Amino acid sequence: MRYMLMMHAPYATGDYQNDDWSPDDWKAHMAFMHRLNKALTESGELVGVEALAAPGEAKVVSAGKHGVPAVTDGPFPEAKEFLAGYWIVEVEKPERAHEIAAKASSAPGPGGAPLNLPIEVRRVMAIRPPEA
Repeated sequence: MRYMLMMHAPYATGDYQNDDWSPDDWKAHMAFMHRLNKALTESGELVGVEALAAPGEAKVVSAGKHGVPAVTDGPFPEAKEFLAGYWIVEVEKPERAHEIAAKASSAPGPGGAPLNLPIEVRRVMAIRPPEA
């Protein structure tokens, strides 16, 4: 089964709250993420992983008149969290996806303390083309 593990981070002022981290804290955080991704790759569970740009760069797009894209800034300022990045993993049981999410959630922040960021875990549905 495939699962998407979505890391949600606190919304600051249109950018990540980690802008005020020390260089050492940032290096420790990124080293943790690289080790996690390497372990998932070695176990054969990692399908894909991506970090997302800061929310200040986000746009919300919908189909406007005659299908022309209608683009607005996003996410909305009332949001308390935003999607910072995600993993797609392939695992035998949902419990394993939960274990991976808990590990990702424990990534270190300032002073090495675990961030305990919320990780949303959702099964990826298989979309099959219509039969001819």
